[in-house]
Amino acid sequence: MNISTIGDDLESNAVQVNEYILSYLDGTPKELYRASSHYISSGGKRLRPYIVLKVSELFGGTSRKAMPAAAAVELIHNFSLVHDDIMDNDEVRHNVPTVHASYGVPLAILAGDILFSKAFQMMAVGGLKEGISENSISEMVSRLSTACINVCEGQAIDMQMASDANQSYSQPDYIHMIEKKTASLFELSCSLGVLSTDNRKVQDLERLSVFGKKIGTAFQLIDDLIGIVGDPLITGKAVGNDIREGKKTFPMVLVLEKVDLNERNKLLKIFGSRNTTDEELKEAIRIISNLGIDKEIRGLAETYALQALESLEAYPDSAPKDALQTSADFIIRRRS
Repeated sequence: MNISTIGDDLESNAVQVNEYILSYLDGTPKELYRASSHYISSGGKRLRPYIVLKVSELFGGTSRKAMPAAAAVELIHNFSLVHDDIMDNDEVRHNVPTVHASYGVPLAILAGDILFSKAFQMMAVGGLKEGISENSISEMVSRLSTACINVCEGQAIDMQMASDANQSYSQPDYIHMIEKKTASLFELSCSLGVLSTDNRKVQDLERLSVFGKKIGTAFQLIDDLIGIVGDPLITGKAVGNDIREGKKTFPMVLVLEKVDLNERNKLLKIFGSRNTTDEELKEAIRIISNLGIDKEIRGLAETYALQALESLEAYPDSAPKDALQTSADFIIRRRS
């Protein structure tokens, strides 16, 4: 498998995951469940569940047995998106209106809560149905809970960093934040993939958790880069909101270090201002695009991806290993 073919594999996987999830997101009131399935129905790569399934296959597991875990991770991811969009006041995701823009804030909050709750139901009920042992499910639920806590803590740190207008943050501060906010779910994806199989050892859980944490960090580095200089026609979401919200992402830290005094003052005037006009935002994006930070950020993301790949060296070549290696390459090369 290579970059040119992983898209087909992701799409095939996404169809299966979507069907499984939508079978659980059916109930009354109908409007609540339509809101909760809004992002599932609108598309997406389903990268996290893909990783769950491929890790499971690496240890001789099956997609059917690992599907409850794969779907649960995606539900938690979608829960975080629904609530993040409300907090960030974003209006577009995946080229469609956000949940709160379509259904209103109160119902969107409830939709996120349904997604969160269904993830645990899916893990426990679905896992038992597919023959996963009670001990394994207990460990999986524990790790799911821990990941959810980390995601919430990471989001709170992100908000705190954005609100501290006069406080500067270092690269380690930023990495710590994204390890919690984003990498936690990738680490969870890998550990759940391992735990959904019988043919595993303790060191397998440790190695694959490292793989997930490293590629999750690489993913967010690229995501933050795309959030500043990406093409909205490709990304499917508004570009520049991180600037309006004053988010101290690593790309923005680099930008403020590299610009001259005049451009720095222009950016600081816009940075974190909800009153920024579209023209001012376009000018900020132009300044940032001309700095060439793309290469530097992708280089740092590649470093994390290479560290992730080291965790797979202990395993013989196989189709699942190849898929995981390709997914790491896909993450650092993606444009959306």
